Amino acid sequence: MWNKNQNVVITYTPVPDTFPTQIDDVVTYQSVGSTKTKSVHGLDKPFDVHNTTPEGKKEDAEGLASMAYAWRGKGWLMIASSKWEILGWGEEAGTGNSWVVTYFAKTLFTPAGVDFYSRKGMLSEEVVQGIQEAMRKMGGDVEKLAGEVFEVVMTGESKIV
Repeated sequence: MWNKNQNVVITYTPVPDTFPTQIDDVVTYQSVGSTKTKSVHGLDKPFDVHNTTPEGKKEDAEGLASMAYAWRGKGWLMIASSKWEILGWGEEAGTGNSWVVTYFAKTLFTPAGVDFYSRKGMLSEEVVQGIQEAMRKMGGDVEKLAGEVFEVVMTGESKIV
């Protein structure tokens, strides 16, 4: 979806008083060459991925994020849904630029894919190559997608997804 769009910004906001914590999810973007901003709004509900969440009481999981979410669109997109999971995260040495990599399953509207997110903009080539190498070791769809990474244009800068 992102190869024909620019200035993609994704904002996740925890939904108060939900447990496990749900996330309000807003994506804004522009078509390449356009100044008109479009948005997609959804709700992410966590689901358990084997061996990734603590068993026990709510207080045992306090402050922990889920590793996998089921997304459901809001408004006219309420018919759309997808599942995504966190594959890895870290911080770029010397810059404080934190990053996360997610995998999302194929839907009616999009093929399966991976997104690289960063807080401060473009990641160094060294970090991107390290992430791709780790993805190649995972096998399956993720291994294949490691070779399909491209930059999303950000006016004046770019981010890797």
